Formats: sequence, C-alpha cells, structure tokens
Amino acid sequence: MIDWLLNPPLFLLLALLGGVLIALIAAPLGVFMVWQKQSYFGAALAHSALLGVSFGLFIELNLTVAVVLISLAVALGIHFLKEKTRLSSDTLLGILAHSTLAIGLIMLSLQSQVQIDIFSYLFGDILSIDSTDLIFILLLGALVSLFFWFHWHDLLNATLNAELAQIEGVPTQKVQLYYVLLLALLIAVAMKIVGVLLITSLLIIPAAAARKFASSPERMLVFSIIFGLFSILFGLLGSILWDIPTGPSIVTVATLIFVVSLLKKENV
Repeated sequence: MIDWLLNPPLFLLLALLGGVLIALIAAPLGVFMVWQKQSYFGAALAHSALLGVSFGLFIELNLTVAVVLISLAVALGIHFLKEKTRLSSDTLLGILAHSTLAIGLIMLSLQSQVQIDIFSYLFGDILSIDSTDLIFILLLGALVSLFFWFHWHDLLNATLNAELAQIEGVPTQKVQLYYVLLLALLIAVAMKIVGVLLITSLLIIPAAAARKFASSPERMLVFSIIFGLFSILFGLLGSILWDIPTGPSIVTVATLIFVVSLLKKENV
C-alpha cells in the first residue's frame, strides 16, 4: 500500500486527476446551488442519471453519453415545466426525481441478460476512471469556465434579486437555463466519482462549509474549492488505506469538514 502512494500506478493517477478536476468544476456550481436553495433540484437530476444508465444499456449506447443526454433532457424539462405549470418547485422536482428513478430501475430489471455493477453507479468507483472520462471532464471544465467568465455577475445578480436583474438588462432566464444544463452535465460526468446517490452531497457540502468563512461570493468560491479538493484527496486516500468505498469516503470527509466549520462563528 505504501508503495502505491510513493509510486502510484496509472489508474490511481487518473482517479486523482479526475477527482481534482471534478472538485474544481463543482465548486462554482455548488455555491450557486446553496445560494439558490436548489439542493433538491440537484437530487432530482442525480436520480434521473440512473434512467440514463438503463437507457444506455437498452439501446447499447455509451453509458456516459446516455446519462448526459437523459440528464440534459430532464434538466430542460424541469426548467420549462416550472415556467408552464402552477405546481410548486418542490412538488415538480419530487415527481420527476422519483419517477425517473423508478423507470430507470424497472428498465434495468427488464434487462436480465445484462450484467452490471449497479453499486458502482449508485456510490461511485473513482478508480475506474479512464482517459475517455478525463476528456469528458476536461470539456465540461472548459464549458463551466467559459460560462462563469462571462456570466458570474449575471448569475449572482439574478440569484440575489431576479426582478432587479431583469430591469438592469440581465437575461435571467437564459443565464439560469445555462446554469441548469451545466449542473446536469456535471452530475452525469461525475457519476463515476461519487455515484448517483452522493453527487449532490459533493456539490452542496463544501459550499455549505465555505459559507461560514465567506465575507464575499468570491471568498466563498475559494473556500469551496479548497474544501472540495480536501474531500477528494483525503477521501481517496482513506479509500485506499482502509479499503472502503471511494464515493462514501469522499462525502464523509466533506461532512467532517462541514462539522468542523460549524465551530466557527458566522461572518457578520
């Protein structure tokens, strides 16, 4: 085990690089998820990812591509249904989260000839990351970087006061839609890191812990990145040293960081 740490094999380096990149991408998306109180939205998208897995197996499509397609479709559906129906957001999200999860499980059960490790999708398997996954992650990182380079202040203003932002000429609906689609892409791509059931935790917990140290949005982003990186690094290390599942290990480290952050007094 010590030899692995001193001279890590390629798959461990790929896992570490993939995890670090996901932590960097998740930080800006996560802070806005916390500010907008959108945690249930993230959970709905995460549940829909399992439908993407079953859909990919059914039509024999690359599972990452299938999950991306289904996640984007569900994100678009949520965005437009919120505008077109009188249902409250939490009701709509609850319907979509549980219905997509149920349909995904039914589709998987009907494919008895397919052998699949469902636990790797539910709880993640960071050690199975390959070069193709890294390409997807890097492309997503480029998209997220471009989005926040041009729309950080737009999304921030829309989050703080959507009506005032619209008056000032901010295209709030379009910016929010772009944000939602990037969130869906992150959940789809990060599924191998921490799994369908835990990806929302990786988005929310570092950002929630960072809020205790934040005197500005930018400062909160920096601390969210730091806490996310710590979660990935020490979660992966704990997984290797104690032979425990990587996804839950990463989320547990993030939770410990959040618990420690509770000891700090709120910024005024």
